[in-house]
Amino acid sequence: MKTQLQKWVDEQVAIMQPDKIYWMNGSDEEARELVNLAEEEKRDGHPILKKLNDKNFQGSYYHRSNTNDVARTEHLTFICLPNKEDAGPNNNWMDPKDAKEKMGNFFKGCMKGRTMYVIPFLMGNPKSPYSKNCVQVTDSLYVALSMRIMTRVGTAAIEKIGDSNDFFKGVHSVGDINPERRFIMHFPHENMVLSFGSGYGGNALLGKKCYSLRTASYLGYQEGWLAEHMIIIAVEDPKGKRTYFLGSFPSACGKTNLALLNPVIKGYKVWTLGDDIAWINVGPDGKLYAINPEMGFFGVAPGTGENTNPIMIETLKNNKFFPTLYTNTAIDNDTNNPWWEGLTEEVPENLTNWQGEKHDKASGKVAAHGNSRFTVSAYNCPTLAEEFDNPLGVPISGIIFGGRRKSTIPLVYESSNWQHGVFTASIIGSETTAASSSATGVVRRDPMSMLPFCGYNMGDYFKHWLSFEKRAKTLPKIFMVNWFRKDEDGKFMWPGFRDNSRILKWMIDRIEGKVSAQEKELGLFPKLEDLDLSNLDISDKIMEKLLHVSKEEWQKEIPMIEEFYTKFGDRMPQELKNQLDNLRKKFA
Repeated sequence: MKTQLQKWVDEQVAIMQPDKIYWMNGSDEEARELVNLAEEEKRDGHPILKKLNDKNFQGSYYHRSNTNDVARTEHLTFICLPNKEDAGPNNNWMDPKDAKEKMGNFFKGCMKGRTMYVIPFLMGNPKSPYSKNCVQVTDSLYVALSMRIMTRVGTAAIEKIGDSNDFFKGVHSVGDINPERRFIMHFPHENMVLSFGSGYGGNALLGKKCYSLRTASYLGYQEGWLAEHMIIIAVEDPKGKRTYFLGSFPSACGKTNLALLNPVIKGYKVWTLGDDIAWINVGPDGKLYAINPEMGFFGVAPGTGENTNPIMIETLKNNKFFPTLYTNTAIDNDTNNPWWEGLTEEVPENLTNWQGEKHDKASGKVAAHGNSRFTVSAYNCPTLAEEFDNPLGVPISGIIFGGRRKSTIPLVYESSNWQHGVFTASIIGSETTAASSSATGVVRRDPMSMLPFCGYNMGDYFKHWLSFEKRAKTLPKIFMVNWFRKDEDGKFMWPGFRDNSRILKWMIDRIEGKVSAQEKELGLFPKLEDLDLSNLDISDKIMEKLLHVSKEEWQKEIPMIEEFYTKFGDRMPQELKNQLDNLRKKFA
C-alpha cells in the first residue's frame, strides 16, 4: 500500500515525466556521489559544479548560474490565497485556480530527459515540537545538493511524515531558465509552492524563503507563532551568562556579520544559532523561544573577509559537513580559489569573473556578482552555539531591528514597550540591496525586514505581532539600530562590524536594568557614559551626531509612513495608527 507521500510523488512524475527518479537519503556517501555526478553533468554548456582548491577551501565547489537568473524575482513571486485581500497589498496575488493552470502548462513534460530528485526534509530538529515535515521535487542537482546543506534531508523526514498528508509540498523545475516563463507561486493555505524557470537559491531552494518565511508566516498566523527573517545569537558575558537575541536586517545589511560577530570587548563572546530565519513560539514558561529551522548559511559573499567576518571565513574553510558551494563568485585561476570583492585587499591578476570571462582589473567592473553566494553548513561554524540543536530553542531577551539609512535613523534606541516596539519595526525604511532584482540604493519601507517574505496581508501580520502582548507572560525588549549613518562628507560615522558588540553590551545592560536611558521622541536612548567606547577612536561630537534625532528629517519621514500605512486600509491595527499620531505630535 502506497503512502500519501508516495502517491503525491507519483502524481508529479505523471505530470513532469522525468527519465529517472532519485529519492535522497541525506547520507555522506550520497553527497559525494551527487557531487561527482554534478562535476560530469553539464547545464548551459558548463559543468554544474567545478571542484575548487581543496587545500584552502576544503570540500568546496563552484557553480555558475545563468546570467539572467542571479537574484530573487519578487515581481514574479505570487501569493495565491483564495481571497485577494488576505494576500494584501504587500504581495502580488493570483487566483489559485489560474495560478495552478498556468504552472500546470509549464510543468507538463518539463523533466523529460532529466532526473527528478525527491528531497524529503525537515525544517528544525526532528525532536522539536516546532519542526515541520517537507518534501521538494526538483530537476536541479545543484538545488538538491544545496537543500542537503540548508535543511535536514533524509529518512527521518519520511518517518515523521509516515502515511499522513501533513507535509509541505514543493514542486520545482529550472525549465529553460526563460524569464518570461519564470514564476514562484505560493499557496500557503494548501502548504504548497510551485516554482518554475529559476535555479537561483531564493527562488529554487523551496525550504528557504518560500517555505520558512512566506508559507510558514501564514501557518504561524493560523497556529499562533511567528516565522521571521531574523538571526539568532547568544551573547556571553565574562561570567559565562548568555543573553539571547533575535536580529532583523534586510539582506546585505550586516545580518550575517552580526550573527558571526567576534566582539571587541574583552571577555564577551557571541555564539551563533542562525543567520537568517527564526521561528518563534511561546514556551511553557510564557517566554518567547526561537529555533532556527535551517541547517546552513546561504550568505552574500561580497564584503565578507578576514577583516569584516573572520569567523565566516573560517567556517568556509572547514569541512565538517560536505560540500560547501560558491555561486557566481569569481575564480582565481592561479590558486583555483573562489574570490570576491572584500575577500582580499588586492585583486588577483588572473581572475575569471562570474560570467565566465577573463576579468579586466582596469575596467572598474566587479569580478563577483553583487549577490554572489556561499552555501555552507552551520556545523562548519566554529562559534556554533551548543544550543543549536535544542528542540525547544532558546529564550529571547532582546529583538534588534535594523536597516541601511544614511540619515534619519539613529545608531541605537530602545522602544518604550511592546506596542511601541511593533510600531518601530513596522515603519522601518531601508535602502535596497543586490539580493533583490530591483534597483539598489532606493529607500523602501520594509517592516521587520519581511516585506518580500510575509505570506499574507501585512496589516494582519502587524495584528498578529501585537497579539503576543496577551499570548506571552514575559516579552523581550525591542531595539532599533542603524550601523550605516553617514556624515556630511558621505563617510560612515560608526565603524560597525566587531564594534557593534559595544551596542550589544548596552542592550544587555538595559535588559538587566544596570543602566538608565534618556527619553527622546523616538524612544529610550543610551547616555554616552553608559556605552563602552574603550579603545575606540571616536569623539563625543560624532557620537552625538549618531544619536541625534532630526526634527526636519522626521517631518519628511512621517508622511511617507502615513502613505505606507494607508495601503492597508482598515486592516492596519488602530494601535499602530495611534502610535503614528503620537509620533506626529512629537515632531509638530
